[in-house]
Amino acid sequence: MKWNPVYKREITVSSRSFRLALILVLFNSILALVVLLNMYSVVERVKLTAEIQYSSFINIYVFVAVVEFVMLMFIMPALTAASISGERERQTLDILLTTTLHPRDIILGKLMSSFGTMSLMVISSFPLLSVSFVYGGVMAYDIFILFLCYLSVALLCGSMGICFSSIFKRSTIATVVSYAVLVLIAAGTYAINVFALSLTRMNVSNAYASSVSGAADQASSGGFLYLLLLNPVATFYVMINSQTGDNQVIKSLNNWFGPHPSNVIMENWVVLSIVIQLLLAAVFLAVAVKAVNPIRRTRIRKTK
Repeated sequence: MKWNPVYKREITVSSRSFRLALILVLFNSILALVVLLNMYSVVERVKLTAEIQYSSFINIYVFVAVVEFVMLMFIMPALTAASISGERERQTLDILLTTTLHPRDIILGKLMSSFGTMSLMVISSFPLLSVSFVYGGVMAYDIFILFLCYLSVALLCGSMGICFSSIFKRSTIATVVSYAVLVLIAAGTYAINVFALSLTRMNVSNAYASSVSGAADQASSGGFLYLLLLNPVATFYVMINSQTGDNQVIKSLNNWFGPHPSNVIMENWVVLSIVIQLLLAAVFLAVAVKAVNPIRRTRIRKTK
């Protein structure tokens, strides 16, 4: 198996760093402390009431899953936004481009190194997630879907950061733009649906002025709901709800944006959303490869 030279160098430097080991210890120590305190409270409650609330162990799973999701979504752009622009600032990018490496190898090597670091943190926390296995409620299939959700959000946010790192020369600008686009995807799709729902309620209220409650029940955001397939936060919300007992995905979405018809998309929301986000990540990576390609840059200079 041929290793990507960029990935090999980055992962070697990272693995030899004391900072990585310190981050792993601190991260898992905090999660372990929360788990132990939660279990201690359950035991004390049993001593007082002689009743065990099994939902407390599900809450441990939800808490750890949410913390890791937030970590992936906000740390991955920061890790990758300085990958290519940092090479430009250190004036080492041109040296990399003069080697036999294809720009695609440089982009994938940088992304894989950051993704490997985040994967190590996620995998190291899986024993804490498995505490809920002792009391049931969470199955191995749920962990698999959770890992796929982590994979999609990490690749989406990481490819987004490396894309803007390839386009912009400064790491600061690349980081700011990466977070701005991430907020646009996460909060923008939600805001569009809220705005569409408000407009629909106004139209329905005008048509049925005598029945305000009925107008509210009939109002929905319509086809704008499917924009949430791009939103990793919405995907995680639906997934974690289904794993903790709410198997009605349609009900979860309808509580937000009004009634929508049942179809194949609604029934397979999480899987389709993950696939779409992975395709969007591939688009960001393709743009990054073209932005780094020295042939393309030479053509642009000639046209100017």
